[in-house]
Amino acid sequence: MSKQISGFSKFTKEEKINWLANQFFMDKNQGITILQSYWNSNKKLQKLHDDFIENTISNFYFPYAVAPNFVINNRDYTIPMAIEESSVVAAAALVAKFWSTRGGFKTKVISTTKIGQVHFMFSSNENKLLDYFNSIKSELFEVTNDITKNMRKRGGGILDIELRNKTVDLKDYYQLHVTFETKDSMGANFINTCLEAIANRFKDTKKLDIQIVMSILSNYVPDCLVRAEVSCKVEDLYKDNATYYAEKFINALDIANAEPHRAVTHNKGIMNGIDAVVIATGNDFRAVEAGVHAYAARNGKYRSLSGAKIDPDPSGGVFSFWLEIPLSLGTVGGLTKLHPLAKLSLEILQNPSAKELMEIVAVVGLAQNFAALRALTTTGIQKGHMKMHLGNIIKQLTTNKKEVAYLLDYFKNKPVSHSAVVSEFDRINSKYS
Repeated sequence: MSKQISGFSKFTKEEKINWLANQFFMDKNQGITILQSYWNSNKKLQKLHDDFIENTISNFYFPYAVAPNFVINNRDYTIPMAIEESSVVAAAALVAKFWSTRGGFKTKVISTTKIGQVHFMFSSNENKLLDYFNSIKSELFEVTNDITKNMRKRGGGILDIELRNKTVDLKDYYQLHVTFETKDSMGANFINTCLEAIANRFKDTKKLDIQIVMSILSNYVPDCLVRAEVSCKVEDLYKDNATYYAEKFINALDIANAEPHRAVTHNKGIMNGIDAVVIATGNDFRAVEAGVHAYAARNGKYRSLSGAKIDPDPSGGVFSFWLEIPLSLGTVGGLTKLHPLAKLSLEILQNPSAKELMEIVAVVGLAQNFAALRALTTTGIQKGHMKMHLGNIIKQLTTNKKEVAYLLDYFKNKPVSHSAVVSEFDRINSKYS
């Protein structure tokens, strides 16, 4: 039986749900009830969510939490995070408290340049193309004047336009490589609008056969870069065997630089924290992810985004841990001012500029990485993670308060695994059945 349908987007939300229920749900009433239970009772707010994308039928919620006690450049922050993975927020809060008594996090925005490109094909004489580009370059800026006027008032705009020969990579392929400063805006729509205006003027010649393929921003932003770091005496890192564990910590980073299989998981842990703040502030986590992972492989091999070292010191050495990462973020435009929780998140962060948000997000990534490496090189990652996961496993088995309390107490000092919890749950139930 075909499950194809025409005109689906014109259905009401109720009609869409009924069609889904008839086609896919084993229990139609239960499926409909679940979808409708996630609708917001505030009709105006629900309408806002419905209009974000097409064919909406319900909302898919992430838990929204905060991690307090972050000290960044001597300023206190409580950081909102939207994420479903257990232990991430707890780890961030724990690390924030740890470093708050050791000088806090230090950050620096290295650069904020963003990139857009006009991709085109040209098969004739390159010198003719270069002469044409030089003759028209000033006009390429001029055709965007109306678009960039407000951005230029804020200190942003188009920084430069370059003609790049890419024929070594692809026959007849050239590009206009355009650099932008978008200030507090992420700038995607602004950049793309500028690029299309530039492309329309650039191809407007009867002398040269320029075939524009596409005009689009790049989510690879190696020059929109921020650094976050922490440091303290080695003896302040651990209660016992501080030097031994500090060296193990650095060994773990060396392994992430040597082995891509480890580096991917290493960097995924960093992104646990980064994505959670990016989502909470209404920014584009897919763009951030793509740009970050490309940056991790910028030298031809996928490596760690973070680094650490121990500097000699008469009192026993100084441990430093840092993260350098490209982040294209905005605090105006898009969902940042449209989604109520995104607006609230920025208020919680004390209404940061885009640069300040870059610093905050980078810090949370560094905090997550510190928590993971510290656990991996001491007690192991599963001890803390599975303790947090215990509650979720129990919820799948029972809501009986006595059973929940018993299982939480039973596993207080025991290894946690899904099978172990199920086994103990079955044992106590069979005992009284």
